[in-house]
Amino acid sequence: MKFGLDFVALDLETATWNKSSICEIGIAIVKASQIVETKSWLVKPYRNWYDSFNISIHGITPEMTKNCPAFKEVWKEVRPYLENQVVVAHNTAFDMYALKYAFEENGMPYPNFRHFCSYRVARYCFKDTYSYSLPVICERMEIPFNSHHRAGADAEACAKVFIKSLELSGVEDLEELQSKYEFRCGKFAEGVFEGQRSVKKYASSGKSIKEYVGDPSKVDEDSYFYQKSVCFTGTCKWASRDKLLQTIADIGGFPQKGVNKSTQILVVGQQDYRKVGEDGMSSKQEKAMALKDAGQDIEVMSEEEFLCMLGVRLEEKDDKKIVVKSAPTLIEISINIEDLHRKC
Repeated sequence: MKFGLDFVALDLETATWNKSSICEIGIAIVKASQIVETKSWLVKPYRNWYDSFNISIHGITPEMTKNCPAFKEVWKEVRPYLENQVVVAHNTAFDMYALKYAFEENGMPYPNFRHFCSYRVARYCFKDTYSYSLPVICERMEIPFNSHHRAGADAEACAKVFIKSLELSGVEDLEELQSKYEFRCGKFAEGVFEGQRSVKKYASSGKSIKEYVGDPSKVDEDSYFYQKSVCFTGTCKWASRDKLLQTIADIGGFPQKGVNKSTQILVVGQQDYRKVGEDGMSSKQEKAMALKDAGQDIEVMSEEEFLCMLGVRLEEKDDKKIVVKSAPTLIEISINIEDLHRKC
């Protein structure tokens, strides 16, 4: 990259499964491809409610935010940093939809900015890794990274990953980046929200499993998994494998039961260690890693990473189950509430 880029990296932490329950906002301000300032704000979520699982991830507690302003007030200070800027987040399927829901639930207008996903851009530009989660990609890119899941630190790491990815891409500007890797950035504008979208048409030699026929009304061209061949291994904790395979078909992807030369993503659930090899990997994982070593562009992600990239959102809660919905297609995944607490 021969040009100096100005942008703002953004990271959000949430108090519960509801994406609008923002409890921390972090930004890293980049001028001429150099981080010049990092800022973060604690936010009091609705009724200061927290889920123990979320606390275990980021360490933010109700005690820390009980006297903090709510999102609507904090946003007055944050918005000027983002307005009419290029904004980058590591997995915009989470952060940008969290903002979208927060705006809608608070009756607030959308801001104006373009947004890019550093997760996706890193995947385009950096192939020498099995995962693109923030800790893994930072390690592979030799970027120092501490305090994962605190918004300021994650925003700074996101900025560094994006800068490094652009250096590796060899492009002159963000328009050339989009053209080279065949995608369109997302945006917020007055009354408009768009996610980052691939415009590349993938040809899958691996045919979808016949019993999984997608619902045309749920096709989501903005999804990371659109026109991707996706396989699962291990026990799926948050939903049945059957439901997740159907979700891939509905989005417009290609669900697969086995790893082969057309597989692009392998999602790894909980493994039965009585059945895996000495390296702790299932036969599907071993095959995926062998294919990657042979040059195949295949990504391995955890089930939690898969759901995060899918953009799941808590929509309803009762005594028996939680229903999370994937934005923007609103694909429902039912989770037994007792199982959720056990896993958290």
